[in-house]
Amino acid sequence: MTKNPFFEPKWHTLFELPRFSEIRPEHFQPAFERGLEEHSAEIAKIAENPEQPSFANTVTAFERSGETLRRVSRVFWNLSGSDTNEALQKIEREISPKLAQHRSAIYLDAGLFKRIDALHAARQILGLDAEQLRVLELIHKDFVRSGAKLDEASRKRLTEIVSRLATLTTSFGQNVLKDEADFTLVLEAPGDLAGLPESLIASAATTANERGLPGKHVLTLSRSHVEPFLQTSTRRDLREILFDAWTRRGENSGATNNMNIIAEIVALRAERAKLLGYDTFADFKLDNTMAKTPAAVRELLDRVWQGGLRRAQADRDELQKLADSEGANFAIAAHDWRYYIEKLRKQKFDLDEGEVKAYFQLDNIRAAAFDVAHRLFGLTFAEVKGLDVYHPDVRTFEVKDSTGKHIALFVADDFARSSKRSGAWMSNFRGQDRLDGDTRPIVINVLNIAKPGADHPALLSLDDARTLFHEFGHALHGMLSDVTYPRISGTSVSTDFVELPSQLYEHWVLQPEILRTYARHHETNAPMPDELIERVLKMRTFNQGFATVEYCSSAYVDMDLHELPPPAKVDPEKFERERLAAIHMPREIVMRHRTPHFAHVFSGEGYAAGYYSYLWSEVLDADAFNAFEEKGDIFDKDVAARLKEHIYSAGGRREPDAAYIAFRGRLPTPDALMEKRGLA
Repeated sequence: MTKNPFFEPKWHTLFELPRFSEIRPEHFQPAFERGLEEHSAEIAKIAENPEQPSFANTVTAFERSGETLRRVSRVFWNLSGSDTNEALQKIEREISPKLAQHRSAIYLDAGLFKRIDALHAARQILGLDAEQLRVLELIHKDFVRSGAKLDEASRKRLTEIVSRLATLTTSFGQNVLKDEADFTLVLEAPGDLAGLPESLIASAATTANERGLPGKHVLTLSRSHVEPFLQTSTRRDLREILFDAWTRRGENSGATNNMNIIAEIVALRAERAKLLGYDTFADFKLDNTMAKTPAAVRELLDRVWQGGLRRAQADRDELQKLADSEGANFAIAAHDWRYYIEKLRKQKFDLDEGEVKAYFQLDNIRAAAFDVAHRLFGLTFAEVKGLDVYHPDVRTFEVKDSTGKHIALFVADDFARSSKRSGAWMSNFRGQDRLDGDTRPIVINVLNIAKPGADHPALLSLDDARTLFHEFGHALHGMLSDVTYPRISGTSVSTDFVELPSQLYEHWVLQPEILRTYARHHETNAPMPDELIERVLKMRTFNQGFATVEYCSSAYVDMDLHELPPPAKVDPEKFERERLAAIHMPREIVMRHRTPHFAHVFSGEGYAAGYYSYLWSEVLDADAFNAFEEKGDIFDKDVAARLKEHIYSAGGRREPDAAYIAFRGRLPTPDALMEKRGLA
């Protein structure tokens, strides 16, 4: 084996970016082993320290520990999500339970918890500053929620559960990725392309070449293929084939079927919650969020659902009339909705997705996101070429503040490929902290935009453009972080608060002054005409019934599954069907994330009993953007300064409620959200 790059204490590269060209799959296993061994020794040293516990020798030491493991983990998990292969997937299956067991061993270490507990009991007389006090409280809570106060038998069982869950969630994600990677819809006859825009045809041709089918056109299950095809293809039979494959990921027969995995995950989560003293997993999970209780989540969901359902039902009736007027001899089905809603959009607003897409070039929209960050927070972005990156499509940008000081390295990985899981996300290769100097972050945004043909620019749909701004909002949350301790750095906040910086940032993408500058026709470079901008803005609440129903239905099923008391025995397919029937789910709409491929919930635990978080944060973001509108300036300097200080730079320094009040002066109500969605 070549020299292991993870065994060096730091990356000796520009910005200390990992040396990806030197990293091989065979480096990870020994690097993980060394990282685990080092971390265990560091924890033992803290726990066995004969000195009286202090913040420095216990909490700060705990925060510093595990650096090797942290470095290898960040590289590995980023690559396993964005550019995986069979070797990495094998390592993922082997290392996931080991990492889970390692974490359990730390948080169930009696000696370490005794020191943490003693400091927590005396926290008011230790002379800690506000950030130190917050870190101590969070660490203590993590230990308790991880079982530190349980008896020995319960600890043993909890460790078994956590390890098994790590194995199951890894298998779930890999099954979905395999279903996505294995499927192709080959378009061979000229009629197969009927209705498709040139940008999709070019992308499908590029994909065909990559799949060894030159001269043909191939669609994958990338959302950037599925959505435009369903919107524009006149071939109802092909729309049904693609839609069925898209919605049945993780549900196909054979080794990639996720139903038994889901059932076991739900049961183990419920058992884990009971061991920790909670009635259900939802109660356990929500106890550590803004919402606090399942009842609070349902109150918000119910309010939004009713308005969304009414809108969706009215839209469905319009779509059926439209189809009937064209001589359709069928009832509108789920694979028809996007096709006919585009026709209705054209009819109502003289506007279709393709007309708007022509003005949304990827590079321009990213430049718009950079410009908004400059006008709000004084940041500048300069592309850095020639860095050692993990894939040729990856781009890197140095970020500086208004004084020219280096703030972060921003990494962009935009295009869909079979080695990348679907969706879009933000992560980092290094977080921000000030424990040992000013460590600046390396933040990455991963998107899944269909790669264009060689002579075509990458064009974005409105949804793609919003997604780019959304993920960049997360990136700013990481890049602007200004705290001392890793525990509260960047996006380390509750799940129903973490979406505030990202969803708030989406508001700027459709502001007229942004569109006039950055929405330029990909052929003529002409700016988007004012009358087209006006039509785009008029349709902002168009099809919001559909969007609300497909989202809320997923959030309901997530909550329903995780409110099952132990022993939670469930048939996921039957459960999904019955729960959707109970809320009167229209048969013409499918959940945004059906249970067998609901990666937010089952490919990890971050959004389990937490998918509602996007809606909860939307209440915050709608009200937060109103703070700018009330000033009559969407770049008001005072509001932007408060936003940066209390939200984007603050990490988890405060409880989310307190952070929002510090920014806005009060907590919001759902009124702004209902108005934003056109459901008031």
